[in-house]
Amino acid sequence: MAAPIQMIRDDFSLLDEWEDRYRYVIELGEGLPPFPEEERTAANKVPGCVSQVWLVTEQGAGADPVISFQGDSDAHIVRGLVAIMLALFSGRRASEIQSTEAEATLKELGLDEHLSPQRANGLRSMVKRIKRDAEAALKQTA
Repeated sequence: MAAPIQMIRDDFSLLDEWEDRYRYVIELGEGLPPFPEEERTAANKVPGCVSQVWLVTEQGAGADPVISFQGDSDAHIVRGLVAIMLALFSGRRASEIQSTEAEATLKELGLDEHLSPQRANGLRSMVKRIKRDAEAALKQTA
C-alpha cells in the first residue's frame, strides 16, 4: 500500500540529509503495488520522461468523480517520485486534483532543488498527464 502524502511530509521533515531523503524516495517506490505487465503499453507511457514511466487512470462515477492512479517506472528514484505523485493525487476528486499544486509539495519536500532538470521535466510531464485526465473526467460528466 502506498504511503499517504501527510505521512511522507512528516517523514521528510525528520530527514535532514539529502542522502537520507533520496533513500526514502527509493523506499517509497519499492512500496508501490506491483504494476500489471499488460499495462506497460505505449498508451500508458508518460511522454517527456527520460526513464520509462507508466500511468493508469481509473475514474469513478458522478459529476466530480474520484480518480485513482496506478504507476510505475523502470528507474528506482523515479519510481519513488511516482509514489509521491500517487500519494498526492490518487483517490481524490477530479476538482481537487485540478486545484492541487504539485510544485508546492515538491518545494516543501525539498525535491525541487535536488532533482536533475531531466527528472524535473519528467515529473512535470507526469503531473500534466494526471491533471489532463482529471480535466477530461470533469468534461465527460458536464
